[in-house]
Amino acid sequence: MNRLEGKSALITGAARGIGKTFAKAYLEQGATVAIADINIDKARETAAELGDRAYAVALDVTDQVAIDAAIAQVVATTGKLDILVNNAALFDLAPIVEITRESYDRLFAINVAGTLFTLQAAARQMIVQGHGGKIINMASQAGRRGEALVAVYCATKAAVISLTQSAGLNLIEHRINVNAIAPGVVDGEHWAGVDALFARYENRPLGEKKRLVGEAVPYGRMGTAQDLVGMALFLASSDSDYVVSQTYNVDGGNWMS
Repeated sequence: MNRLEGKSALITGAARGIGKTFAKAYLEQGATVAIADINIDKARETAAELGDRAYAVALDVTDQVAIDAAIAQVVATTGKLDILVNNAALFDLAPIVEITRESYDRLFAINVAGTLFTLQAAARQMIVQGHGGKIINMASQAGRRGEALVAVYCATKAAVISLTQSAGLNLIEHRINVNAIAPGVVDGEHWAGVDALFARYENRPLGEKKRLVGEAVPYGRMGTAQDLVGMALFLASSDSDYVVSQTYNVDGGNWMS
């Protein structure tokens, strides 16, 4: 039997990358999946590609009205919400003396407030339904430590880990499991921008930072979105019913805790 048969899932930032990969895996395991993204055209394209049980939902996680409307659309479409994956996030980096309030406010609005208030809206719906649920937050190895050029992003992901702990403790009485995944360096289209930022501030040729971080992973390479799927399925399924407030490192050995 499929592990997520009959479940209704909402994945934020799911039009591409990790979110899209999770959506495909959840669909293969029997779920119906809302492809939620601020880019609704791309979300529709992804939903069409993934099949009949995938559908697009417009979602800007910095907008409470949009969050509430997305949850309502999921319930209107499937009758319930069983699984939320808080995947939408933004990355930026700069030396401490060059961090701008605009960058700080934007990263915290998406990575922290977006995670919290989407989680809150999902939890309210799950409580009304009365049969529990699964909430998975995307943290990062960056939330486990500071990095010289990545102060704000690291701080947002540390906040996600902390929110996961508190929300998990608060919501388990409703049998809502809140846990998180902390990836390491994950290859994907976003890395072109990340590499360019490091090249600028560390005076490196393009491509060198990406090569170096991949070589530094104990496993021997950068991760892929597919490397995270096993954990994403575990935390969404009944296999994790007794797992509460945990953040799992899936990073090729980069961080041990």
